[in-house]
Amino acid sequence: MNKIMVVVFEGEKRAYEGVSALNELHREGSITRYADAVIAKDASGKVSVRRSTEADPEGTLLGFLLGSLTGVLAGPVGLAVGAGTGTLIGAAFDLTAAGIGADFIDEVSEFLVPGKAALIAEIEEEWQAPLDTRMEALGGQVFRRNRTQVEDAYYEKQITAFETELDALDAEMEQASAERKARLTAKVEETQRKLRAKRDELKAHIAAVKREGDAKMESLRQQIATANQEQKKRLESRLEQVRADYERRTAKLQQAWELTKAALTP
Repeated sequence: MNKIMVVVFEGEKRAYEGVSALNELHREGSITRYADAVIAKDASGKVSVRRSTEADPEGTLLGFLLGSLTGVLAGPVGLAVGAGTGTLIGAAFDLTAAGIGADFIDEVSEFLVPGKAALIAEIEEEWQAPLDTRMEALGGQVFRRNRTQVEDAYYEKQITAFETELDALDAEMEQASAERKARLTAKVEETQRKLRAKRDELKAHIAAVKREGDAKMESLRQQIATANQEQKKRLESRLEQVRADYERRTAKLQQAWELTKAALTP
């Protein structure tokens, strides 16, 4: 299962030991690590990135969630910066779209106090015990959240809402006076403009989902290539699950695309 994980440690030294443990878990096939980073909070409460992954960040945690998590976990300092630049809203949306709510941020923030460091990672795991055992042995406090695809459903709901609005406007148009029809026509054109913009967003999102899926499956193939026979069986099953998940996501997004096309067809 695809998860976002944060492990809070007493300091950076332990956090880097956590990175080594994460790499070992990846090598032995207990997990698949897609992306990771180390952040630290200094005495003033400022959070900074100490280490970022060299893995392909396209569509993974490093692509958009790392910056969002770092900004939100920065607390008052980060919030003040975000409020002045408009990035806070974007960060909150990115986290919400990935199924990471305020309760998760609150849990992590309670432990990520000044002087502590954290390992953030996007992983695939079936069992929690292997990772928990390694991290807790290093004094780490583990937090994880399943990465859900709230954003996928968001597009379908938005497009359906626009389609319903257009249907209502068309029905009203049939009974409207000439003067009223002019106003309704303007509303129809504005709704269609918004729907076309949403269509363009959806097109970009479909492409991003494909890149993300391809990158993650390639990461798993590389992991399988160096695994022993016992590990390969488990990893190949994981690869099939990831492939099936992205096929389901793509099919759902394609349905939303077809809805858009139908709604914009005269």
